[in-house]
Amino acid sequence: MTIAPETPRTPTSLIPSVLELEITRRCQLTCASHCYAEAGPTRGHGAMTGDIWKRVISEAAALGVKKVQFIGGEPTLHPDFADLVEHALWEGLNVEVYSNLYRVRLEHWRLFTRPGVTLATSYYADTDEGHDQVTGRQGSHAATRANIIEAHRRGIHLRVGIVDVLHGQRVGQAREELEALGITDVHTDRVRGVGNAIEGGGLPSTSALCGRCAHGIAAILSDGRVTPCVLGRFLPAGQVQDTTLDRVFASQQWQQIAASIPASRHDPCGPDCGPNDDSQGGGGTCSPAEDEVFPSRAS
Repeated sequence: MTIAPETPRTPTSLIPSVLELEITRRCQLTCASHCYAEAGPTRGHGAMTGDIWKRVISEAAALGVKKVQFIGGEPTLHPDFADLVEHALWEGLNVEVYSNLYRVRLEHWRLFTRPGVTLATSYYADTDEGHDQVTGRQGSHAATRANIIEAHRRGIHLRVGIVDVLHGQRVGQAREELEALGITDVHTDRVRGVGNAIEGGGLPSTSALCGRCAHGIAAILSDGRVTPCVLGRFLPAGQVQDTTLDRVFASQQWQQIAASIPASRHDPCGPDCGPNDDSQGGGGTCSPAEDEVFPSRAS
């Protein structure tokens, strides 16, 4: 379905250069202590159809978005995953796939080697026990480590994020191991108070976010909601199932959300804050925002 854009057009300053596409909440892992999407094996792919995702990707390219990140859940589990990546490439967008690298199909390895495609993953410890304790899946460390090695062997650019989740997790040793394997693009981050990381039934706060949210980055969730980033899912600015990205980014709601998250630079933006892409002018850093608490409006 083609939807005519609304005038006036979105101000250029409010158009993100990076758009995170959370195409599914299904995942083979059960990261109960920190998963912001609250993903898992029984979660679904959401209300967005493949055709709607393609339409939104085309709109993003037309607006001036430079890069899309396919994320989940585990994005490779979506039935239209490969088709959506191909469509993004056809539209001239750079693509990053954020996968847990637990299982990789042969056709996906071929896709990851395409020009314009990069890969990212999460890694938690240099031991089976430490990594598997975080993911809730026995054997996940061995599988992810083997696929990290395979990605490097195939010459695929791989960005690895280490989130410090548990006491004594061996984060430093994990970084050293990755560097010894030849992985140079490694980032660490703390747990952010969103999704499974919220304790005691509390509400998410902008203090859990990095300052880049809505400033060069935006996200679309599997139910069609547009948010300032995948972590800022409690700040919906609209939805794209029956309207355009242009209308959402031109809306007063988006402007108010962007203004509520000051873009100061003191807290290094970890991989789960979105792509650390210095070429987009973000500097690869971000900071916690103000402490105002927003109620969750997840559907």
